[in-house]
Amino acid sequence: MSSSIVEAINQYGFPIIAAMGLGYFVFYVWKWVTTEIKPVLGEASSTLIALIDRIRMLDNDMIRLTQKINMVLEFKEQYEKITGKSLDLDVSEIEEIIDKDYKNVSTEQVEQVVRKPKRNNKNVAR
Repeated sequence: MSSSIVEAINQYGFPIIAAMGLGYFVFYVWKWVTTEIKPVLGEASSTLIALIDRIRMLDNDMIRLTQKINMVLEFKEQYEKITGKSLDLDVSEIEEIIDKDYKNVSTEQVEQVVRKPKRNNKNVAR
């Protein structure tokens, strides 16, 4: 093998043989990448897309939950202003009290509370 390489270098010259060797190296790397690496990258890409979708769904859920918490806190504040009672109860008890207490509240009282400017919720955890 070494004598055939020496004869080829004598016949064609070192630059030509070196170019042929580099060409084979490039072909070997290209074949390895297309057979070994490309399928793994395809699987990783699909996994990455699935993870990004899950993160988006969790982010949307967090936004919805934050909005619900803000709504409940605002409702609690309005309820305490209208009725003058503290609201530290279970959900079922809250529903019963709301049904009972809001029947005694006038429309003018509700409008006064609703018209007041909302407080700034910049400090709410996100």
